[in-house]
Order: sequence, then structure tokens, then C-alpha cells
Amino acid sequence: MEEERFFVYLIQYYFIALGVMIGGSLIGSIGAFAVGDAPLTYMGQLAKRLRIWAIVAAIGGTFDAITNFEKGLFEGSTMDIVKQIMLIISAMGGVQTALLILEWLIQEEIT
Repeated sequence: MEEERFFVYLIQYYFIALGVMIGGSLIGSIGAFAVGDAPLTYMGQLAKRLRIWAIVAAIGGTFDAITNFEKGLFEGSTMDIVKQIMLIISAMGGVQTALLILEWLIQEEIT
């Protein structure tokens, strides 16, 4: 992975995770509204459940991450491990930003 492409991936992973969280929570709350549940309360519950899936969706599934870790461990390429960890942290940052935005929207803490 070239250095230039790596920074592109960092930004993309951040916003993919952000979009999965916000989009999934907002659209999911429409379903709660349709069946008569409280949409804002359900939005918070759904955001809690979507956290890990937003990270997995952003990094493109777990097999790529495992392959990069394996390459780093067995081929001695520690830079691949560091890059993969940074990409996961970038996706986690997108999730945390989305949680903050959703907390502002529903006016309750999501833990």
C-alpha cells in the first residue's frame, strides 16, 4: 500500500464507519416509529449494537485485516501491522464521532 493511498484509506475508513453508524441508526429508527416504538430511544439502542459492525464494514471485512496481520508477523513486515492498526483506529474514530452526533440528536448518553 503506497503512502499516498494509505492516507486516502484512513479518511475513507473514518467516513464509512461514520456513515454506517448514522445511516443505520436513523433508518433503523424509522422502523421503530412504524411499529409504534419510541424512535429516539431505539436509535440509541441501535447505535450501541452497530458499533462493531461499522468498524468491520469500514475495514472491508475481517479477512483483509487478518491477512495483513499474518503478513506482518510471518514475513517480518511490521509496517503492515502498524498500518492496519491505524486503519482500525481511524474507523473507531468515525464510530465515536457518530456516537457523539447521535447523542446530540437524541439528547441522551449512549454507553
